[in-house]
Amino acid sequence: MVEIEIDGKKVEVQEGCMVMHAAEKAGTYIPHFCYHKKLSIAANCRMCLVEVEKAPKPMPACATPVTQGMIVRTKSDKAIKAQKSVMEFLLINHPLDCPICDQGGECQLQDLAVGYGGSKSRYEEEKRVVFHKDVGPLISMEEMSRCIHCTRCVRFGQEIAGVMELGMSNRGEHSEIETFVGQSVDSELSGNMIDICPVGALTSKPFRYQARTWELSRRKSVSPHDATGANLIVQVKNNQVLRVVPLENDAVNECWIADRDRYSYEALNSEDRLRQPMIKQDGQWREVDWQTALEYVANGLQQIRQQHGAEAIGTLASPHSTAEELFLAAALTRGLGSPNIDVRLRAADFQHDGHARWLGTSVASLSELQRVLVIGGNLRKDQPLLAQRIRQAARRGAQVHALNAQVQDWALPVANTFVAASSHWVQALADIAAAVGAATGQASPVAGNASQPEAQAIAKSLLSGANKAILLGNAAAHHAKASSLLSLANWIGQQTGATVGFLGEAANTVGAQLVGALPKGGLHAAQMAKGGLKAVLLLQVEPQHDMAQGAAAHTAIGQAEMVVSLSPFKTNLDIADVLLPIAPYTETAGTFVNTEGRAQSFHGVVKPLGETRPAWKVLRVLGNLLDVPGFDFETIEAVRAQALPADVAAHLSNQCSAAIDVSPAAGEPVSAAIYQLDALVRRSPSLQMTSDGRAAQGVQ
Repeated sequence: MVEIEIDGKKVEVQEGCMVMHAAEKAGTYIPHFCYHKKLSIAANCRMCLVEVEKAPKPMPACATPVTQGMIVRTKSDKAIKAQKSVMEFLLINHPLDCPICDQGGECQLQDLAVGYGGSKSRYEEEKRVVFHKDVGPLISMEEMSRCIHCTRCVRFGQEIAGVMELGMSNRGEHSEIETFVGQSVDSELSGNMIDICPVGALTSKPFRYQARTWELSRRKSVSPHDATGANLIVQVKNNQVLRVVPLENDAVNECWIADRDRYSYEALNSEDRLRQPMIKQDGQWREVDWQTALEYVANGLQQIRQQHGAEAIGTLASPHSTAEELFLAAALTRGLGSPNIDVRLRAADFQHDGHARWLGTSVASLSELQRVLVIGGNLRKDQPLLAQRIRQAARRGAQVHALNAQVQDWALPVANTFVAASSHWVQALADIAAAVGAATGQASPVAGNASQPEAQAIAKSLLSGANKAILLGNAAAHHAKASSLLSLANWIGQQTGATVGFLGEAANTVGAQLVGALPKGGLHAAQMAKGGLKAVLLLQVEPQHDMAQGAAAHTAIGQAEMVVSLSPFKTNLDIADVLLPIAPYTETAGTFVNTEGRAQSFHGVVKPLGETRPAWKVLRVLGNLLDVPGFDFETIEAVRAQALPADVAAHLSNQCSAAIDVSPAAGEPVSAAIYQLDALVRRSPSLQMTSDGRAAQGVQ
C-alpha cells in the first residue's frame, strides 16, 4: 500500500493506482471526460489536470501513478487554472446547440462548463463542422460536431464489446470519430456507447427528440429477456416508456445492458398491443369485457374437463413470464386436475431430477475465470452480458474453449474450437473426457478418443490453472441428449475442479423450475406440441416462434377445441378462441430469478394500457371462477411468498442421474436468434432493422 495526501487528506491505495483512483477513494471529485472506471486510460481530454508537489507542470490525474508521500492539490490555483484552460479549448469548436441537444440536462460538458467555463470566448473564428454519419438504426451520429474526442466509444468497442467499430481518423482539427468504409455499428452492446458519451455526439436514434431528460420519471426494473437479469432504469413520460438505460449493479450487469434490453421498449407502444379482451365468434373477433371473457374461459375449461377429463387440458408458458405468473399458471393447471404444464418450449430432452439447473457459479465470477469450456450455442448473441464477462477474463489471459457445430465469432480470443456436428456432441465431449481421464489416470465414464487433438488441448488446459467453468449454452440445453452432455460435463468438472452450469436462455428459466412450472408425470412441451389436447392455455407463448416445432406446433395446437392466449399483443389470431390482454414487465410487478439464482423483484413503471391486466390477477380470478383452492391472494407479495422457496440456493443443482448415450442424436437443437428471443424484441422496429434482425428475417 502507498500513502498519499490529496487536498490535505491522507489516503492509502494500492501501489500502481492512479491519482484519480486515490481521489475516488478519498471522496474527492476531479473533473474528467475521457476517464471511465470500466475502460482503459487514454489521458487525452486533459480535464483532470491537478497540481502534484515538485512536478514542474499540472499532471493528468487519470494517468499519473501514485508514489509514497505524494502530495496532490486538486483545488489549488494552479490546478483550477489548468482545468479552466482545457475547458476553454474544448469549447472553441463546440456548437451552441444545448437547447435542442438530447444530452441536455445530463451532459458532463454542460455540467463542468458551469464551473470551469468562461463567460465569453476569446475565439471569434468559425467553428468547425463535422458531417453526420449513418451507422444503423440504433445510434444517431447526426451531430458529430459536438464530439470532444474523448475516445470512450472507441475504447468501449475494443475492450467491452470486443469489436472496434468506431475509430478516429485524421489529425488535429480534422479528427473525426467514424466507422470505416461506411460500415454500420452492429455490436449487440452498441447502445452503451450512448451512455458513456460525455457530450451529445452519440444519441439514441429511437429516442431522438422524444423528450427532455428532466421531463422523465426514472423507475427501477429488471430485464425480461436473457438469463442475466440486467438491472434497468425505465424512463417514463405521460405514462409511456420512452427510454431504458442501465442501473449499475456490479454483481450482475455492471453498468452495461444489451441492445435488446435497451430498445425492446418500442414494442410496448406498438399498434400490435392488445388493449381489450376478445372472443372469436363465427370466425370473427369481437371485443368483450373482462367478466364475459373470463366466464367464457372458465365455462369452456369446465366443459372440456367434464367431457374429456382433466388430462385433455394443458398449459404452455413462456420462461420470460414472472415467477408469480408461472406459479399461478402451474397451480391453476394442477388445480383443474391436469399435470400438463411446461416452459421448456425449445427443448428436445425433458429429463429432470427435480432441482433447478443454473449457472453453477456467480455471474461476477465469470470475469475472474482462467479456463472456460462453452458447449453449444452462440455465447455472444445468446448471452451478450455474460459473454462480456468472459471477454474480460480472456483479456486477462483466460483460455476459452468451445465445442460447437461451427467456428463462431464471439469477439474474444478462443483458444480451441472443437468442431463437431451437433448430433455428435456427446461423442466429442466423451473424447475430451477420455483425454482428461488419460491425464489423470481415471477411467472415463464412456469410451472416447483420447488422442483427438482438440480434445487433448482442451483437456490439458482444463487440468491447469484455477477458477475454471464448463458452461452449457442454449443449443446444449435444447439438445436431444442434453442430459448426456450434462452428465459428461459433470464428470469432467469433477476431474478438473471446474464448476458446471447452464448459461440460461430466458429471464426466468431458473425461476420456472423453482416454482414448479414443469410437468410432474404429465405431458411435456414437445408432446403437447403434437396436438391431441382439447384445451390449451398459452401464457405469453407464440408457438410458431417460441417452440422447437415452430409452424407444426402452431397448427397442432390450433386443432384444440379451446385455445386461450394470454399475451400483451394481438397474436395467435388464427388458432386462439380467446385473447386476454396481460401486462408486459413494465406494467406489472413480479420476480425474475436469473441464471445464478438471484431473485430480483420489480414493480410496474406505468399504468396498464387500455383494459390490460397483470397476468397474476387474471390467473387468480380464473382460479376463483373454477373453484380451485388456494387462489385467495390479495397482493403480489403473497403470491411471491408462496411461489419461491425461502432459500433459493438449496434448490439449485446441476447433478444429473441420466445415463450417458454417445450414439448420434436426432435433429438439430433449436435456438432463437438474438432479436427473435421473445415477443417484445420481435416487435421492436429498430432491433429488427439491425444486421442481426435482418439476418434472422432473411433480409439483406
